[in-house]
Amino acid sequence: MINTTVLSWVTFIYFAAFVFYLFRMVLGREFWGTVATWVARAGLAAHTAGLIIRWKASYDMGMGHAPMSNFYESLIFFAWTIALLYLLIEWRLKNRSIGVFVMPIAFLIMAYASIAPGINQRIEPLIPALQSNWLTSHVLTCFMGYAAFTVAFALGIMYLIKSAFSVRGFTPGMFIRLLPSEYQMDDLMYSSAVLGFIFLTLGIVTGSVWAHYAWGSYWSWDPKETWSLITWIVYAVMLHARLVRGWRGKRMAWMSIIGFACVLFTYLGVNLLPSLHSYMT
Repeated sequence: MINTTVLSWVTFIYFAAFVFYLFRMVLGREFWGTVATWVARAGLAAHTAGLIIRWKASYDMGMGHAPMSNFYESLIFFAWTIALLYLLIEWRLKNRSIGVFVMPIAFLIMAYASIAPGINQRIEPLIPALQSNWLTSHVLTCFMGYAAFTVAFALGIMYLIKSAFSVRGFTPGMFIRLLPSEYQMDDLMYSSAVLGFIFLTLGIVTGSVWAHYAWGSYWSWDPKETWSLITWIVYAVMLHARLVRGWRGKRMAWMSIIGFACVLFTYLGVNLLPSLHSYMT
């Protein structure tokens, strides 16, 4: 189908954007950063077009649901939210350094969706439990939260790299010098975690309401629900420690990495367990 062809090309566009961001960091020439931004924007535009085409194809086939209903669609939507949120942050902050850490994640997700064995790329009818207007709101809020946590994770990695090279007598290379200051990264890491926490909270709430209509219970301790709660608690502890204990720097960086590991298990790991969500993300 044309939508899968377009989305396959998006994978290569995101990889090209990462390479150009890397050129900018290594060579120190802003020209490559400008190219990287425009390539990333082109990739997001093509990505958006691919999702719209797939959505339209669903309507043409008499199904009429948003492209968020199976594992393949959740992967490509996850990558879309990451690219969208990153480009908004880049536009707002006028700083391209984060791109070399975030765009590879979008690329890897798209690559996995395209080449991993066993992933069904076909458009299929929704099962009865998914035939609800809550589908779009639940998936959208969850993945916007995941995208914000992805950015926080990337910033945590950046912070640890910068701090590791910020030693007395060491002359940092161009790559390290182009990274934001540790204070800026710490502040943005916290802001990204707050944004992700808000969206994840909304995702859990909308999911609970949806579960009530679909299965008659707001909460059933399904593995997906349990790990969503664990992830929520990890980030709640992170934000509480920042506000009450004054945690900053390396502690926050490590918490963002631990939190993202929980996100990945919530998203991918629980698919290996018997779950009401096994057909979903």
